Parts: sequence; structure tokens; C-alpha cells
Amino acid sequence: MSSDLSSKIIGNQFRIETIEVARHDFSDEMNRQEASEACESLGEGWRLPSKEELNILYQNKKKIGGFATEKYWSSSEHTNADYGWAYNFDNGHEFYNYKDLTYKVRAVRSF
Repeated sequence: MSSDLSSKIIGNQFRIETIEVARHDFSDEMNRQEASEACESLGEGWRLPSKEELNILYQNKKKIGGFATEKYWSSSEHTNADYGWAYNFDNGHEFYNYKDLTYKVRAVRSF
């Protein structure tokens, strides 16, 4: 990923609990594999958040800012390998679905 795009996504990251949150979503919705690769391409520990971390982001979405009222992918696996966990930022519900579906993506990293 170009450093310009990385800077645009990461921006002035927000810190909450033990994670740094990229300031912006990726512009395109992605399937689960693409989401994971896009986050990692930002470099230096950036990754797709776990479902627990997405819950933290949801609980603090107004403080962090920039979230859509859409569904977001997490890195958490479901017991069935074809499914992954996601989080609905419209109503706060956690759910699992096919990994080939496309959802919004916000990167995090630990500090």
C-alpha cells in the first residue's frame, strides 16, 4: 500500500484501552481475507480488530468518530471455517457470517 494511502487511513490515530484505532475506514467494503490483508498492509502492527475490540470501538464510536452505521469485519474466527465474526455499528449486535461477504473495515494495533 502506498504511504499516502496509509497516512490517509491511519491519520491521527485514537488511543483507547490497549489499542490504537485508525482514524478512518478503508473506502471500499471488503471480504474477510481482503480486510485482513488491507489492515496488515498499513505496516507496523496494524491489523483487523477482534470482535472484543470491535465492541470497544462501538461503545466509543462517538469519541473515535468516522464510523458508518454499517457492518464491520473482525479477525475473530467462528467454529465453522467458512464464517467470521462481524459487528453491526447500527445496532451494536455481534454476529457471524460467510467470510466472502463484504463489510466495512477499520484497522487497529496494540500499544
